[in-house]
Amino acid sequence: MKIDRRSFLTYTTAVVLGGAAGSMLSPATWKITDDIAIWTQNWPWTPVPEDGAVSYKQSVCTLCSGNCGINVRLIDGRPVKIEGLKDHPVNKGSLCPQGFSGLQYLYGPSRVTAPLKREGKRGEGKWKKVSWDEALAAVTGKLAELRKQGRPQSVACISGSDQGTIPNLIGRFLNAYGSPNFICEPTAQDAIEQAIYLTQGAQGEPVFDIENAEFILSFGSGILEGWGATGRMLNLYGAGKPARKIIQVEPRLSDTAAKASQWIGINPGTETALALGLAHVIINESLYDKNFVENLAFGFDDWTDDNGKTHEGFAAMVKNYAPAKVAQITGIDQAEIVSLARKFARAKRPIAVNGRGRGFLPGSIDESLAVLSLNALVGNINKTGGVSAMPDPNYTQWPEVKIDEIAAKGMQEPRIDGAGSEQFPNTRYLLNRLPETINTATGESPVQALLVTDANPLYTMPDTAATKKAFDRIPFIVSFSPYMDETARHADYILPNHSYLERLQDAPAAAGNSLQVISLAKPVVRPVYETQHIGDTFIQMAKGLGGFVNEAFPWASYEKFLKKTLADHWRTLNRKGILEFAHDLPEPLAYTFNTVSSKFEFYPTARNRAKQQKGSALPAYAPVPIEGDIQRFKLVMTPYDSIRLSGGYVANAPFMTKTVEDTVLKQQTSFVEINPATARELGLKEGGMARLTTPKGEADVKVHLYDGIKPGLIAMPRGLGHTAYSDYLADKGTNVNMLIGAIEDPGSGLNMAWGIRAKLTRI
Repeated sequence: MKIDRRSFLTYTTAVVLGGAAGSMLSPATWKITDDIAIWTQNWPWTPVPEDGAVSYKQSVCTLCSGNCGINVRLIDGRPVKIEGLKDHPVNKGSLCPQGFSGLQYLYGPSRVTAPLKREGKRGEGKWKKVSWDEALAAVTGKLAELRKQGRPQSVACISGSDQGTIPNLIGRFLNAYGSPNFICEPTAQDAIEQAIYLTQGAQGEPVFDIENAEFILSFGSGILEGWGATGRMLNLYGAGKPARKIIQVEPRLSDTAAKASQWIGINPGTETALALGLAHVIINESLYDKNFVENLAFGFDDWTDDNGKTHEGFAAMVKNYAPAKVAQITGIDQAEIVSLARKFARAKRPIAVNGRGRGFLPGSIDESLAVLSLNALVGNINKTGGVSAMPDPNYTQWPEVKIDEIAAKGMQEPRIDGAGSEQFPNTRYLLNRLPETINTATGESPVQALLVTDANPLYTMPDTAATKKAFDRIPFIVSFSPYMDETARHADYILPNHSYLERLQDAPAAAGNSLQVISLAKPVVRPVYETQHIGDTFIQMAKGLGGFVNEAFPWASYEKFLKKTLADHWRTLNRKGILEFAHDLPEPLAYTFNTVSSKFEFYPTARNRAKQQKGSALPAYAPVPIEGDIQRFKLVMTPYDSIRLSGGYVANAPFMTKTVEDTVLKQQTSFVEINPATARELGLKEGGMARLTTPKGEADVKVHLYDGIKPGLIAMPRGLGHTAYSDYLADKGTNVNMLIGAIEDPGSGLNMAWGIRAKLTRI
């Protein structure tokens, strides 16, 4: 059986039996990164090695999805410094602050040092240390009980990724057990991937060949904030790189916008309108690639279906988005829109990208479709310097899973999140729908046991209060986190995984990478605490359940499983540390798209013609809705990302927090950015205290006057406001997710919220 990230939706076919420092752009002086080892030794909980033999080990940083290569310096076998691996094809020596801070995740006080059982109420922080045998027996016993009751579908797993063998191993476990509810945390790639599928019929990771593009039009993508693989993006600005234009379109002057060739301020949530306005100009002035449009595209012009009904083509649809109208929607000058369209269309190797900030949020499917259509208009599909879909590498093979009647019945139940349903047939995961599903359920929770791995939903999900309410209704929660994060703190049992420097795993290159690279993360040090590789934990749980679940895992350990399933690739991967697969792009005229028309299908004809998805918003465009009453909440708050703050599953290392400017965090209080003109209207001054209120909650904040944000908007960073981990991180600032909710995209079900209405009151 081929292992790929789409296998989770096809498990129901199983057989039924038995019944860089130099590139890091910052206002601060980054000599600090040269002395990172000294910084890490200054913390009292970091062991200081004696002088001894120096050695180096190469591995992969898996603290985020970038999977950058790293070179670890050791003294007498103890890691003391981490730097980027110069010859790694993803990051080429660059590394972000989180990667440099990796040793603090190994030795830091937030580590869970042994299996723990909750004592007292959830969230109190009272734990009892238990043995691995006791912890595994308790978790396996609960799963066996639910299975005996004929309710395997009531078990769900939230994972931070579906890439690589570890998530697939967990998916295999759920499949054999009988649950369809493997749920992955969302990213911008979900919407982009779906847009590529709808227009090209291609399934696979979206690829943006930015390295070979000469004109980059970014719709809010935080190229310097960590979009895609951070190390890879930092290389775009490194010394000796060929000149390229980067146009950044977003409502706030981010680090990326500040370093771009041009920053274009836009009303947030109106990016789709701008993309359609640019398309209008390109088509109206005949600047599009006629060869691609006439020979390789369908739906550009009006077309007639088999029943004789005429449908409006893309060219006719974008006539509704003349620059004058788009200027009113977006707040961008009409002449600027026309100029930008001409520059993009006339540029050599232009590429348009989207995915706001670091790409933590899926965003609107319409936005991804509109931006992809811009790339199609300039013929930049499946070309060097363009956009394509990379098929999942077939580098591992597993035996087919055999399941019993209990598992078969469970797998036939609809997914708890509604993904893959008739309403959202092309969406694989909808974590944003889980809290409401649980909170609105009558009687007991539809999720009776929740497993959480490489994810921290009680911190990262929007509307923290609603998420916590849902988790409180789940009778049994198990975390496999190596850190005492918010979700682990709320669990009943913690079965801690090794930290990333202690474990073996394959690490596919980040989504968007133009190279198909599989890296091998090797342990650079023996486990410091009584932790266990999560792969071994799930294999042991399978053996404890017995029957067909046990038979699905014939391997004695994760290491033996990895070697066996990689087969001939193992020797190369173990020796070189990477596998590189060719991503050959065909000549455009020889390429056949896997669509009904065998051509690229311009939106919206693909969806209407093939009836693949419902809920189109583009023909009657409206900006993405903003939650809140405009009469009560006059301002709009939007989160932003920073390379110095981790807004994802793994929180800041103490070193990272030390690099945060005092206009972002001062002592324990977050700052909110506001335009000086807006601040004057509200009587607010630099450094003054204010109460920030949204429909979801409130927080006391300090005020930072910032000319780089549009009037009427306020902004706060992701990555602060933790309530768990350690004293070095907890209770510092505000978690922006406590103040913002989710808005469901009608076409995909994904969360497309980018902000929320708010008010600031001086205190």
